[in-house]
Amino acid sequence: MRLSRREMLSAILGTPLASALAACEREPETAAIAGGFVEPSMEVGHRLRDAAPRDGDFEGAPVTRTEVAIVGGGPAGLSAAWRLARAGRDFRLLELEPQCGGTSRSERDGGLRHPWGAHYITTPLSDGGPLVELLDELGALSREDARGRLGGQEELLVREPKVRLFYRGYWYPGLYPRVGASDDDLTQLARFERRMAGFAALRDGRGRRAFAIPVDASSDDPELTALDRISATEWLKREGLTSTRLHWLLDHACRDDYGLTLEHTSAWALIFYHASRMDPARDNDADVLTWPEGNGALVAHLEGAAGGRIDTGQLVTTVVPEGDGVRVDAIDWRSGKARRVRARRAIMAAPRFIARRLVRAGLPAGSADFQYGAWLVANLHLRGRPRSRGHEDAWDNVLHDSPSLGYVSATHQRGRSFGPSVWTYFMPMVDGDARAGRKRLLEPSWQDYRDAVIADLARAHAELEPQVSRVDVCRWGHGMIQPRPGFIWGPSRWAAAQPVGPIHFAHSDLSGIALFEEAFHHGVRAADEVRAALKEGPT
Repeated sequence: MRLSRREMLSAILGTPLASALAACEREPETAAIAGGFVEPSMEVGHRLRDAAPRDGDFEGAPVTRTEVAIVGGGPAGLSAAWRLARAGRDFRLLELEPQCGGTSRSERDGGLRHPWGAHYITTPLSDGGPLVELLDELGALSREDARGRLGGQEELLVREPKVRLFYRGYWYPGLYPRVGASDDDLTQLARFERRMAGFAALRDGRGRRAFAIPVDASSDDPELTALDRISATEWLKREGLTSTRLHWLLDHACRDDYGLTLEHTSAWALIFYHASRMDPARDNDADVLTWPEGNGALVAHLEGAAGGRIDTGQLVTTVVPEGDGVRVDAIDWRSGKARRVRARRAIMAAPRFIARRLVRAGLPAGSADFQYGAWLVANLHLRGRPRSRGHEDAWDNVLHDSPSLGYVSATHQRGRSFGPSVWTYFMPMVDGDARAGRKRLLEPSWQDYRDAVIADLARAHAELEPQVSRVDVCRWGHGMIQPRPGFIWGPSRWAAAQPVGPIHFAHSDLSGIALFEEAFHHGVRAADEVRAALKEGPT
């Protein structure tokens, strides 16, 4: 039975906003707007969950031999391939999707590049390490002074204005809702910012930053790790930070990076979001680097470094130690043909919920502690720019009273404020129960999502509908790992990163934080573990 417009909007946007939208006299005329679902191969993956092939199905299948088999072509798997390629090692990477990149993948349509998920990184705070090597290969960095402090190349720095906020019918510069803020609101904001600067400058007895990217470089001082055992809400209460406006700002940060509300976010993760990106030596945040296609630019570079050693469309069914190496069984889901890969070592560069289904090697307990948030991403293709009231167009455009995070503009970096564009709209399902969020994500039709996204954005943009030619929607059922209280510094995450025999593990979920930098770190770490093991083993 077809839901009413109010019911449909309530299911997607929430009851308060839906009621306001449904009260409008005119229904949106969106039927002529094309589009559809553009998303991961969920049905193929569910085949593995519901009816996994048996070992006998692979008897007689052609065998590929290699030093290292990499399972998963997201940022972690591609980073492992990049590291191995630079070291001259032999490998083969198997990816389920037709396109590598995971939530960092991108697309080009009509000459406009745009992301399908992750869309920026921050410059490293020190001049050294593999990430700096990668960014140097891309020509993304500059050395700003004699001490070699890092900055981003001019064309990759997010140009001003970076962000604007739609608040009470008007666009304002910045993200904090300053209009109408009381003296107490602003005092609490300043106090919070001072606390974050203090955490950013804090070092432990071994000289480690309290909060660092990657997470594994952070201090494990018990006083700091204890912050992971309480929620962000509880920490704010302890600090006497009660301002509603400040809570909105911080809740937006948690929804943006973690797909969680303050109530369900670890206090350590909340502080990490701010302190890890701050450079006390320069008293400011690290530079933000972005490309029109988002982190798809990084994916493309890593793919190129793999030198044609990537096989897409591969449904891996089994990763198991065998003899003095590893056996990987897979099916090319486009042709239905089975194959077998025999390697000396394997890197499982897939999230834990997949690894526990594929790896037959006695994984440590705790996989259930890994919880993943569901996300909706929609790309709106525009013929031209609709009108808006207030501050000029920005890269990041946030709606204060929306369950979405707003949108980023694919043409902002090009300096184009008129003509065709692509807006990438993000909405996390912030249900307390991650499974409930996935269920809620999958229930609406594409038409429902199209109408809800346009209804949400039309409040901030007059005459939006006539400018929209297409709305494509991607549903990420397991979009990112969630740093709920107790997870980042709990035993499950640490145990999951340890090799099991000849099988090594790499994914951003092993940090508890879904950043490209974390995925890259684990990909490089796993590749280095493999290189060390191959040196020690038989040649």
